[in-house]
Amino acid sequence: MISALKKAAALEARSFSHVDWFLLAAAVSISLLGLATMHSFSAENAFFDRQIIWICVALGAFFIASLPDYSFLRRTPVVIGLYVLVVTLLSLVFFFSPIVKGAQNRFSLGFFSVQPSDPAKLLLVMVLAKYFALRHIEIKHIRHILVSGGYAFALFVLIFFQPDLGSAIIIAAIWLGMVLVAGISWRHLAALFIITALLSGALWQWGLHSYQKQRVLTFLHPLTDIQGVGYNAYQSTVAVGSGQLLGKGIGYGTQSKLQFLPEYQTDFIFAAFAEEWGFFGVLLLFGLFGVIITRVLAVARHASDNFDTLFCIGIAIYITAQFIVHVGMNMGLLPITGTTLPFMSYGGSHMLTEYAALGILMSMRRHARPSIRARDETEILGVF
Repeated sequence: MISALKKAAALEARSFSHVDWFLLAAAVSISLLGLATMHSFSAENAFFDRQIIWICVALGAFFIASLPDYSFLRRTPVVIGLYVLVVTLLSLVFFFSPIVKGAQNRFSLGFFSVQPSDPAKLLLVMVLAKYFALRHIEIKHIRHILVSGGYAFALFVLIFFQPDLGSAIIIAAIWLGMVLVAGISWRHLAALFIITALLSGALWQWGLHSYQKQRVLTFLHPLTDIQGVGYNAYQSTVAVGSGQLLGKGIGYGTQSKLQFLPEYQTDFIFAAFAEEWGFFGVLLLFGLFGVIITRVLAVARHASDNFDTLFCIGIAIYITAQFIVHVGMNMGLLPITGTTLPFMSYGGSHMLTEYAALGILMSMRRHARPSIRARDETEILGVF
């Protein structure tokens, strides 16, 4: 009996021997810091209790996602099928999603909600990795930029009109980052920026809602309406600044816990954290995200083929873009768009997506074939 238990334990240990425990520890640490930020010593907090459940479920998703061999993702029918599924879900939210705070971006399933825009980001990384894996040498042809941009643009439009400007920006950032990694020419890059500027002008004129325009104007002139549209941005910067060096202590952030800072558990969790943990806490948080990005790129360096390399880099771009947008928004460096902080903000959809993405990376780490990597090294270098 004891021998059988030892064999089972050894088998289980071997099953997860491919896991990068430093990467997982950094992600879990960020989640626990978010959990601590949601905690309050003065009142019951449903966010804290529910987030414990989400963290446990997300960890389960990480380990489960780390087991399969994802070589099937290299097949075009599989990737296209997943893409069509996500596009369908994003379209259905306009018909079956309740309007919550002016947005239709999630399906309500009773106890919890599902937000399709989160897995859409992971799917876009898969689609672009698949597309560029065999075409990185031909990326200088404008056709490939347009086709890959078409995949991203469909998701961008569906998410933008929910409206979810923050997630739409992340979609655009993932596409731009992966195109740059794949090797876009400077001539096409300049043309891209010109087209983006023209589209941004058209978006400002006909696409943005009045409150979204006001947020941009408030970003440019932050003190013009601090009691109205600029209230959230002002309270966020106040919270970040009031943390000073050591912070006010866990559970004692006045801006968040006294409700001066709205949505402190999601869109403004960085500001709430900075208020309670101070400058040194922010340095700790930045360091943990640095560990995650570094370890993800390490997986990319040892990947066995172009698809794995591009997928890993795409995940790094995804996490970095979401981190920059969220922190920039909380510090008044970017307009308020409403984005979560990876691994930290309250919510199930983004937590499951982010931990599952890391789990897929661990599977790629497990099934990497160095011999193939060495044989294709010359070709893969073209990705960079």
